[in-house]
Amino acid sequence: MLKDKNIALYVTGGIAVYKAVDLLRTFIKEGANVRVGMTESATKFVNPLTFQVLSRNEVHIDTFYESTPEHLAHIHISDWADIAVVAPATTNTIAKIAHGIADNFVTSSLVATKAPVFVVPAMNTDMYENQATQANIQTLENRGIKVLEPDTGFLAEGYEGKGRFPDKERILDELESFIIQHSEDLPLKGYKFLVSAGGTEERIDPVRYITNDSSGKTGYAIARAAYYQGADVQLVTTAEHPLPNAIEKIKVSSADEMYQVIDKLFELTDVLVMTAAVADYKVASQSKSKMKKDELADKIVIELEENPDILKAMGNKKDKQFLVGFAAETENLEEYARKKLEKKNLDMIIANDVSREDTGFNVDFNEVIILTKDDKRFDISRQTKNNIARIVVEKIINELNA
Repeated sequence: MLKDKNIALYVTGGIAVYKAVDLLRTFIKEGANVRVGMTESATKFVNPLTFQVLSRNEVHIDTFYESTPEHLAHIHISDWADIAVVAPATTNTIAKIAHGIADNFVTSSLVATKAPVFVVPAMNTDMYENQATQANIQTLENRGIKVLEPDTGFLAEGYEGKGRFPDKERILDELESFIIQHSEDLPLKGYKFLVSAGGTEERIDPVRYITNDSSGKTGYAIARAAYYQGADVQLVTTAEHPLPNAIEKIKVSSADEMYQVIDKLFELTDVLVMTAAVADYKVASQSKSKMKKDELADKIVIELEENPDILKAMGNKKDKQFLVGFAAETENLEEYARKKLEKKNLDMIIANDVSREDTGFNVDFNEVIILTKDDKRFDISRQTKNNIARIVVEKIINELNA
């Protein structure tokens, strides 16, 4: 989401300035271009050279220092930025932004900024809860500026309280959501995606179950990729992996539970992507208590019965929905995938060989073939599941616009 984005990072004078260094590195790792502006008080905590070396750009501090005569630095950075991030934001700077005061490089640049502004407060609890500070935050929010609520934790003063600089993972998650909200040209804006992930668990008794090797990583990656393209995403999953807070996660265990949820949500869905490895069979008679070894015969027989075929059921009832299935095979990959594509009335199927150790189940890489109902074929070479998810979502977008 941050790849190729121009981020103006404005650092103001609180003890949390040192955490802004790690935040800068995170932005760069995510592919963003970052330029930094600092208040004089911020330089008392961390030398500007640190930010300059990491960003590979000049750090701006003095409004009246102009290193390039062709343009005014505080206007140039505000015009350049796709988004402005103020982190950490002190009580003083929040008050100045709220009242349009432009008495240093940071506040002068922010007054001139037309891009979305994202503010990360960090301060003492009493300062944060002060009526004036809360009124200033409300003023910023009324103008469409995002003000992230600080964390509660151990403060510099030596006690617990609200006002702590949030973890970078939370900042990144909230920032990405904020960018999506302000991006009107994302291709999946207005689309509702329903994604399934993970291997279902079919109970034998309260402590044992039948499952498979699916990690759910591909489903999570597709949910994120669709969300980053603007879709409203719901994820029905048996697995646990990191996920943006804006994606609705619905936890299930068995194939029956997954079917009930998907069947209920399907009518309002535009695109269903079934990456979950749903068990074909379940235990016909689940024991209500733990089966004791000394009460069993040397050999036991567990009777199985067929689970609902979720994808086939949705294919039979689909109206406007675009259906995407996965074919996890160990042989005759394309042949079996094409049969599944037709039999289940799908629009697209992604086939992968799960017999390999370097791709497929429970690893971070995959290699797939994408087939469509109108006989398009795309071979995707071995790469990360995140990259493959982006490609799959791009292909879905192309098909929706065809």
